[in-house]
Amino acid sequence: MRETALYAPIKAFLEGQGYEVKAEVRDCDVVAVRGDEAPVVVELKLSLSLALLLQGVDRLAITDWVYVAVPTGKGARWPGQVKDAAKLCRRLGLGLISVRLSGAGGVVVHADPGQYQPRKVAGRKTALLKEFQARVGDPNCGGQVGRKLMTAYRQNALRLADALARDGAERPVVLARTLAVPKAATILRDDYYGWFQRVSHGVYDLRDAGRAALEEHRAVVETL
Repeated sequence: MRETALYAPIKAFLEGQGYEVKAEVRDCDVVAVRGDEAPVVVELKLSLSLALLLQGVDRLAITDWVYVAVPTGKGARWPGQVKDAAKLCRRLGLGLISVRLSGAGGVVVHADPGQYQPRKVAGRKTALLKEFQARVGDPNCGGQVGRKLMTAYRQNALRLADALARDGAERPVVLARTLAVPKAATILRDDYYGWFQRVSHGVYDLRDAGRAALEEHRAVVETL
């Protein structure tokens, strides 16, 4: 496939909206003009790459109406991919077009150019700051993969495990008070990591898996 395969469908699409369309004008892949309106520029590539986005951003020095166009993707992942791509293009002030080259064909505009102000999700900000404040120290390394994250929840579970290993079975209300872990009862009851077990009504103790976790995370436990 060549980028030129995208040109005819896009040209027909724009002409259907009353534009006069010409290709390769002053380094722009596609230029469309309609009356006295600002020109529309479309840059063509076979995939949504950094090079294409940079090319599109450069064309914003010519006109506010800049689109990048790519072939329609295949498979179940495409809808999610194009949704994320449209969001990125909006952040850059670009429009996004996909062109289906097989079957009946077709051009789909996923995003139009323009200034974009992302909607802030207050709950995500609150959760971010809550986790930041609750986490003790900085036990992770930015960009780490293939390694368990040390979250505030895991740190609290380690606090509980350490106390049970040291002092034996105990009631959640006592642990919550002595360790300053308000959600001790929930952590013990849910047993997300498989570390705890209820040994009698309202009393919990540590499993072997919990003792192994204490050894695995000994360096972290010593900072809590």
